[in-house]
Formats: sequence, structure tokens, C-alpha cells
Amino acid sequence: MAPPTGSDRLLRGAVRHTAGTTAALLLCSVAGAACSLAVPALAGRTLDLLLHDRPGAGTWLLWTAVLLAAEVLLETGSVLLTQLANARATAWIRLRALDGLLGTAPHRAAPHAGGDVAARLCVNATDSGTAPAALATSVSSVLVPAGALVALTLIHPWTAAVFVAGLPLLLLLLRAFATQSSDSVGHYQRAQGAVAARLAEALGGARTIAAADTARHEEERVLAPLPEMARHGTRMWLVHGRAVARSGVLLPLLTTAVVAVAGIGLAAGEVSVGGLLAASRYAALAAGIGGIAAPLGTLVRARSAARRTAELADLAPMSHGSAVLPADGPGELELRGVRVTRDGVPLITDVTLAIGGGSTVAVVGRSGAGKSTLAAVAGRLTDPDAGSVRLDGVDLAALSRSELRGATAYAFARPVFDGGATPTVGAALAAGTGHERSPATPASVRDAATAACADTFVQLLPLGYETPVDDAPLSGGESQRLGLARAFMGRGRLMILDDATSSLDTATERQVETALATPSRACTRLIVAHRVSTAARADLVVWMEAGRVRRSGPHSLLWEEPEYRAVFTAEAAQTAQAAEPTQTAEAAQAMQSLQAALTAQAKPADAPRRPAGPDAPPATAVPGALPSSAVPGTGAGE
Repeated sequence: MAPPTGSDRLLRGAVRHTAGTTAALLLCSVAGAACSLAVPALAGRTLDLLLHDRPGAGTWLLWTAVLLAAEVLLETGSVLLTQLANARATAWIRLRALDGLLGTAPHRAAPHAGGDVAARLCVNATDSGTAPAALATSVSSVLVPAGALVALTLIHPWTAAVFVAGLPLLLLLLRAFATQSSDSVGHYQRAQGAVAARLAEALGGARTIAAADTARHEEERVLAPLPEMARHGTRMWLVHGRAVARSGVLLPLLTTAVVAVAGIGLAAGEVSVGGLLAASRYAALAAGIGGIAAPLGTLVRARSAARRTAELADLAPMSHGSAVLPADGPGELELRGVRVTRDGVPLITDVTLAIGGGSTVAVVGRSGAGKSTLAAVAGRLTDPDAGSVRLDGVDLAALSRSELRGATAYAFARPVFDGGATPTVGAALAAGTGHERSPATPASVRDAATAACADTFVQLLPLGYETPVDDAPLSGGESQRLGLARAFMGRGRLMILDDATSSLDTATERQVETALATPSRACTRLIVAHRVSTAARADLVVWMEAGRVRRSGPHSLLWEEPEYRAVFTAEAAQTAQAAEPTQTAEAAQAMQSLQAALTAQAKPADAPRRPAGPDAPPATAVPGALPSSAVPGTGAGE
């Protein structure tokens, strides 16, 4: 037997999660089916008693009325339980998919675009969640026709024989419907996800689209999958329509044939009038086997949707151990032979570093040198393909999730604040403490904002720290300062700033670095830097090139190399060219002035290293870096 697919495992889990509700629905459906099967027999018996003026007709009539009322109540209960089971199963499937998405390494989730993820979590998860209820109702959908066929056999065997003769055609109809519907539904859902992904991309770049006046082009790009979606949607409804039309012809013919045979039996004295009434009703119930097309179609759509949702739920999770860090660890970070490869392309190769606790390390290099990949590995946002990363002598992969995230804090170039999870600015900053720690106090939140130079502008917001995040008009620099304040709330032993100060002015950046160096916030700091001022104030500079460490050491020593200086002038040149592409002469002149200023600023006498603290060991680099004479190259990406 073939092993279950990811979609099958997901649907089985949903069935187990809703076992109580589904069992109640199944019981309700079966009881309703039993009432449906009993009513024609009771009604036929009542009619015979009335026609022959025999006693007991009133009692049989009463029981018929009771079963009819019970059938209506059970049907109502089935509808309510179906909605409840659908809601619970959908919620469970969404949580499993979300856990898979958030529990994996970012590079594994990256291929799934935001719009496509939204479609999988919303539309596809909803379709998948209908499977448990459809499975339960399909039992009654089969039970009623099967019971009706047995009843026809008891009334008159030839009535059942006539109906059975038409069953092969009906089964072929259902098989064709299931096969064709599954294929068309799968293609439709994929096209639907493509439209959602492109729409999300367009919404994210709305300002750029408006500035470039490319709205018409974007509209065409977003709607490009629409013809395919319409084609498969039309096919899907055509398949459904053909099945309904064919069953609409076949089933009445079968019912008519059964009633005709029962009528012949009545004429021959083999069937009573009540038996004819019951046979006509049972023929209609037996013909209801075509009604299984509804739950069958639901199961087909659910399984097809579960394939897409399971791709998120089955993303390989990052494993965690149970180790804890030494209580008095200073935050020493060590990378041993680290290599990261994505899609066959090496991003960083043979990186070996030892960073002393409490020191500040700037990671510099041209775009694509591997700086952000190094930062991701250092805080275990991703795992290396080879080598290991240790914090205070403990492998990051051996730490528990809470221990790892409690020891590390991140700040990014474009921080994201979720207005749903953290509705106010103060709550967004307080989230930096994590769930495992004591709740943040208003004083600690304001202290972190002050250290990140964010308190001043937060106080100017309409409601201060109680201002809703979604209503706060934040510039790029203000968002970065809030991101830094959130990272300060963590107070871990390792802080990683991945280009998190790029939108800050030099004076604000210096204030932030001063706050980082205070004893109350002592920690090891790894800063992905693009500014020469940041590198000049660091204890150690790690110069990345083509995914390797070309050299490491104090900025004052590295500055003597023209290729190192070119790293910063190249970054400045790209920024100037992007800002003013038509003013090449002015840009060139400005670059000459900038280079002269940088040279003067970064002389050893003018750029002393800030001490990391009285007890902090110096940051060192383990041998294995590229020699300074290595040929410059371009990396595979950050």
C-alpha cells in the first residue's frame, strides 16, 4: 500500500481533531436516514389500514408524524453540526499550515509568495476543512439508497431488479464526475493562487506603480492567469452540469420503471396500495444515490485544496534541542567552517570566526557578498549546510526554541509591525520581550524607545504609545527606530542588526550605538553595516567578499587597503546614482568629496575603537579567511 500523501495526512488529522463533532454529525445523519427509510413503510401501512377500515390506523399515523418531525429536527441538527465541524477543521488546518510556515527556515518559505500563501490559508484551507463533514454525510448518502433498495426487495423483488439494472450507468456517471472534477478543480485552484500572489505583489509596490505610471501594465500582469482560471472554472461547472443533467434523466427513468413494475404487481394482487405508495417513495430514495455526487464533489475539492495547504504544513521544521546556555556566559559567538548553499549556489563558504563576548562586530562588503546570510546563520534564522554556530560554547541547534530566542535579538532594515497581534505602538515594542518572559512594563517600553531615539516622535503621535500601529504615520527611519526599540526589549546576550540603521542619520546612529554600549544593555553586537562611520566605531570589522571572509580586523588597519575603501565608495555611488541618475557630473564630484572626507574621518587617530567593556575579551578571527590579495568578486546574494 502506498504511503499517505501530505494532503491525506492533513485531512486525517482534521478528522481526528473534529472527531467528537463529526461523530455527532454521523449519528445525526444516520438517525435521519433511518427516519427517512421508516416513514414510507409506516405511511404505506397506515394507508392499507385506512383503506380496509382496520383498527390501529391512528396509532400508525401518529408514529408516521413523529418520525417526520424527527427527520426534520435531525436534518436541522445535521446542518448545524456540519457548519461547526467545517469551522473547527478549517481552523485546525490553518494553524497546521501556519505552524509549518513559521516553523521552517525562511529560505524554505521564501518560494511561496505572500498572495499565494494568503490563498492557501484562506480559500484552500476553507475547502479542506469541509472534508470531515462531507465524509460523515456521505455515509448517510449511501445508507439511504442502500436501505431503500433493500425495502424495494421486500415489497417486490422485481422492483429492486429493475433499479439494479440501471445502477451501472449511474456508477459510471459518478466515476466520470469524480475524475474530471478533481482535475479541473486542481488547475482552477492553482490559477487562483497565481492571481492572489500577483495581486499581493502589486499592492506591496503600489507607490512605485503609481510613480512609474505602470498601473495598466500591472493590471494586465495580475490578470494574466485569469483566462486559464476561467477556462478551468468553466470546465469545472460543465462537468458538474453534465453530471446533474445526465442524472436528471437517468434517475427519473429508474423511478418510473420501479413504479411501473410495482403497479403491475398491484394489478396482479402481489402488492397492496400501501405497498405501491411505499415503493414509489423508496424508488425516489434509492435514486438518491446520485445525491452522493454532492459530498463526493466536496471531498474532491477538499483533497485538491489540501494538497496546496499541506505544502505549507509539511515544510521541514527547524529542529530544536533542550540545551540551555550557561548562566554567566558573556555572549561569545563562534562560527566553524560554515557553508550555506541555496539552489546549488554558494552564499557563504568556509566562514570561520570567533567573536568575543560583549564586542561590536561590523560585517561589511559589497552587495551580494553574503552579509545578511551570515547574520541569519549567526542568530539561527537559518541553518548552515555545513559547519556549526556556537554561542557561549553551545551549538545553536542544540538549544531549545525559547532559550535560543531569549538569547538573541534581531532588528531589520524594514521592520514589520502586526496591527492585529500588537494593536498599539507600545504593545508592538513590548512584544520584543517574547512570550516566555515577564510582561513588559510601560517604563521598560519607554526606556527601550528612548535608547533607540524613538521616544521623542512617539510622544508626538496622537495617542502616544497607545496610538494604533496601523494609524501611526511612520517614516522609514522612524520604523527602524521602533524596530531597534523592540530588539532592545529582548535584552539577549547576542543582538544582530541586519542593516537596521540604514535609514538613520549619523547622529542618531551614534546615539543608538552609545545606548547599546551601556552596561545595562551589554551584549555581543553583530551589525551588517554600509556606513564607514559604523565600521570605524566597531571593535572588529569582518570584510566579506564572494561569500567568504576576505579579512577581519580593526577598521583603521583595513582602511589602508584601497579595495576595502572601495566597498564604501561603491555603496555611496550606487545610492547617489539611484537618487539622481541624470546628474552624473555632480554625483562624480560629490563622490570625490565623500571619499576625501571618509579618508580623513577614518584615520587611526580619529577613529579609536570603542571598548566593549572591562571584562569583555577582544574579538578575534580564527584563521581560514581569504588573504588580502584575493581577487575581488561578486557574491551569490545576501
